[in-house]
Amino acid sequence: MIELYIHKEKRGGMMSQYEYEKVELPFIEQLQEYGYKHYTGKMLEAERDSQSSIILEDRFRAALKRLNPWMSEGNLDKLVRQFVAPTGDGLWSINNKVYNWLFGDGVTVEQDLGSGKKGQTVKFFDIDNPTSELNEYLVVNQLSITNPNGTIRPDILLYINGLPLVIIECKSPKLQPEKQLPECVHQMERYVETNEKLFYYNQLMIATSRDRAKVGTLYAKAQHYGLWIDPYPMHPDAVGSTLPQDILIAGILRKEVLLNLLNNYIVYDGPVKKFARYQQYRAVEKAIERILNNDRPALRGGVVWHTQGSGKSLTMVYLGKKLRRIKDLENPMIVIVTDREDLDNQITETFTACGFPNPTQATSVKDLKQQLSKGPGATVMTLIHKFQAKEDEDFPIISEAENIIVMTDESHRSQYKGLAMNMRRALPNATFIGFTGTPIDKEKRSTTGKFGSYIDKYTIDQAVADGATVPIFYESRLPHLQMKGETLDELFARSFSEFDDDAKERIKAKFVNKELILTAPDRMRDIALDIVKHFEEKILVNGYKAQVVAVSRRAAAQYKELIDKFANGKFETAVIFSEGQNDTDELLKKYKTSKDDEKTFIKRFKKPFHEDKLAMLIVCDKLLTGFDAPIEQVMYLDKPLKEHNLLQAIARTNRRYDGHKTYGLIVDYFGVSRFLDEALDIFSANDVKGALQSIDNELPRLEQRHRAAMRFFDGLKHSQEEQAVLRLKPEDLRAKFDIAYKRFAESMDRVLPDPKAQRFLKDFKWVSLIRQRVRSTYAIHDGMDIDGCGEKVRQIVHDYISSQGIEVRKPIPILDEKFKEEIDNQVLPESKAAQIEHAVKREISVSMEKDEVFYQSLKEKVESLIQQLRDEQLTIFEYIDEMMKVREDLVKKASGETTSGLTAYQEPFYNKLVEVCESKEDYELKEIAVTIQQYIEETVTPIPDWKKKTDFKRNLNGQLIRHLLDQKLSVAEAGMLTGYFVALAEKQY
Repeated sequence: MIELYIHKEKRGGMMSQYEYEKVELPFIEQLQEYGYKHYTGKMLEAERDSQSSIILEDRFRAALKRLNPWMSEGNLDKLVRQFVAPTGDGLWSINNKVYNWLFGDGVTVEQDLGSGKKGQTVKFFDIDNPTSELNEYLVVNQLSITNPNGTIRPDILLYINGLPLVIIECKSPKLQPEKQLPECVHQMERYVETNEKLFYYNQLMIATSRDRAKVGTLYAKAQHYGLWIDPYPMHPDAVGSTLPQDILIAGILRKEVLLNLLNNYIVYDGPVKKFARYQQYRAVEKAIERILNNDRPALRGGVVWHTQGSGKSLTMVYLGKKLRRIKDLENPMIVIVTDREDLDNQITETFTACGFPNPTQATSVKDLKQQLSKGPGATVMTLIHKFQAKEDEDFPIISEAENIIVMTDESHRSQYKGLAMNMRRALPNATFIGFTGTPIDKEKRSTTGKFGSYIDKYTIDQAVADGATVPIFYESRLPHLQMKGETLDELFARSFSEFDDDAKERIKAKFVNKELILTAPDRMRDIALDIVKHFEEKILVNGYKAQVVAVSRRAAAQYKELIDKFANGKFETAVIFSEGQNDTDELLKKYKTSKDDEKTFIKRFKKPFHEDKLAMLIVCDKLLTGFDAPIEQVMYLDKPLKEHNLLQAIARTNRRYDGHKTYGLIVDYFGVSRFLDEALDIFSANDVKGALQSIDNELPRLEQRHRAAMRFFDGLKHSQEEQAVLRLKPEDLRAKFDIAYKRFAESMDRVLPDPKAQRFLKDFKWVSLIRQRVRSTYAIHDGMDIDGCGEKVRQIVHDYISSQGIEVRKPIPILDEKFKEEIDNQVLPESKAAQIEHAVKREISVSMEKDEVFYQSLKEKVESLIQQLRDEQLTIFEYIDEMMKVREDLVKKASGETTSGLTAYQEPFYNKLVEVCESKEDYELKEIAVTIQQYIEETVTPIPDWKKKTDFKRNLNGQLIRHLLDQKLSVAEAGMLTGYFVALAEKQY
């Protein structure tokens, strides 16, 4: 069978050799320094049953024997068979099952060890001593793995005890920076499609180009792969390098850490397999170290300060998971405390979805006391309010055990009053760990003063730099009646100037407050109209959603009515607020929100806009915390917020959503930015720094990116379009221009529709026009794609190009009858030659697999013509004529015309037979081609989705080999042709 390599390039290619020397080889050498044994695929051939073998069975069996010397040969055989061919409902199910065998509930085998036959737990690794000789670590490259779909050859596989647990894909640093890691991920996705069995055992997937390196899990998209920039517990200096690849290897793949990470820091959260981020791992390990190395409970706790959006809830899951597995802690009780019902529900859902065993929510004060009395192994989720004592009574001591770990979420809000005192009284020897995104540092209220010193810090700036969250931009849109500084007093003084001072004070005390000013009808109308206009132009066009924060419940209801009126059905809104006990206001009654309503609204809000038009939630207090909706990009603030409430509110917009959401936005109608200065007295300056970035901050970057895009056309006027297109003929230059253009467009997207972007608009439209013409001339078939940019930018470009008389569409294919007309539109002969050349090359490239022999011969002819033009053996006009002849050959081929007299379906089989079989006459090869093509057609066409049926394809391979051998072809010829013919059949049918 011919090997259908799902691989980038052959090793002999220049780029591939560069990639090997600069990326793959250093990766292997670093792992060898850490004690891994290195094998190439060829070195392992003798111990593999065949190229289809995934597990290294002999090594797996030997490891089982080392780790379980009591195990009988029969049980060894049974266990090896279980792992060689695990069963389940598809890859995802099997991957989950294998993880559970290795690192979860485990596997037991029935065996008598002297006290009767009973289930004995199997050890697959020596996890407590990861560097022990009981564990065998191999780094393997160039290992070919074959099945009926073809052959894959991953760059690097890491085997532990015979199981391929980690896959590494390498790309050359010479590739465009933005393509390096996505290309790695796409390559691994192709491996999954071709040979999913390899991924039954996979736990981590690493994409690297040495200058860039990230780690992900099965089915993760490229944007969800994570950096690993801290090799904790190793000091960064000890790595001996600052290259991302080297740091990642030291942080994740050293023997001392890898099994720990696989065992404790992977969870299946519903439909997603999640691996910890480096800051989550670091925080948990530091917390564990503090708990184990301090005798006094007061010294065992502390604060984990991880900014909002960086995964605190999952960090708590990882900590809980590892705490349960530490023998010295004797299966500790874990208590999770929050101060809001929505947070309590959210974190309980997270623990449950991640498979954490039996988390129970306390339903009342009485129930909480019962839950806390359960002792070791319990996981109790509770609101702080359930530590409520009866009047004139002390809350009782419930447990004096030391193996109780209390984790509090957003630890600053409710930990300084009587409820917190009751909690600590109930559990006097417990360890208290506070998780917060906004720690308080005040004399009277200090997060670290209450919980202990910091265990780990991960600030806003770090999260944005890592790509864990997106930056938040700030836009001030203060209306005429604004609440700024002491403006209320000034406004009142102007409005009641005819009254004396005493009268003014009496009027003000009775009637005037901030809500009165903020809810002035004209003011609310202007703001609602501005919100709708801003939302439709800047946010909704990109498919994102919004929150509006009003000063009161009534103001929220009023905003809903106004916004609905101005939106005119283009999107839907919902108000979420709690019902008051004595509400008589008809407007409040109209929009009161039940618990079920709230859940429904939130569920709808989180869906993409094309699925659900609910695009805006209007609130006053609810959903500012404990609410995670990555699709939300903007928050419209019309309420005074301070301290942690301010930072928590604005962080609602900082979640990553897709590859195109590059920032969150706060639109301020009140003037909250001044409270950030006040927050400096309460929070660490580092956390507030970078919390809000003014739109003005983007302008220097926009200027820089404008210049970077325009420098490709220095010396050219806007009228010189063809000359500009020719400037970008070299492929590497086009790639650089494309990066510069996308960055320019991204900054325009951030600033528009602000008038400050106006001065760049003319140049932006022009370079967009040139880009479209380049994509047409050089046959790049993605039309108006502007990666990373919003619909408003796309629309500007579309409208401008259309106004220039250029239809925004995909380039005309070379086979199109209008292609000659398109060429004639070019004035310069160099432009004509460039467009023909690239169109021909593209058609050959995309059609190659339809008839490799035919298209390869044309490819060689084109390369020869190009060289003759360079050597001045041809004039530009002769070159154009010759290339048009090649085009004619392509058109004839595409129309079904053949030179052999066979049909268009049969000729590719015949061409390959001519290339391979030198001993046969021409008429014989034609007969064979007709026979094989007809057999394939009759066999595959009745079978729906035959390409996905592994057993069917395996049988087809066998039948084809027999047919070819019956035609007196040699075994070597038959083997070479079979895989090629099956691949050809996949293209034809």
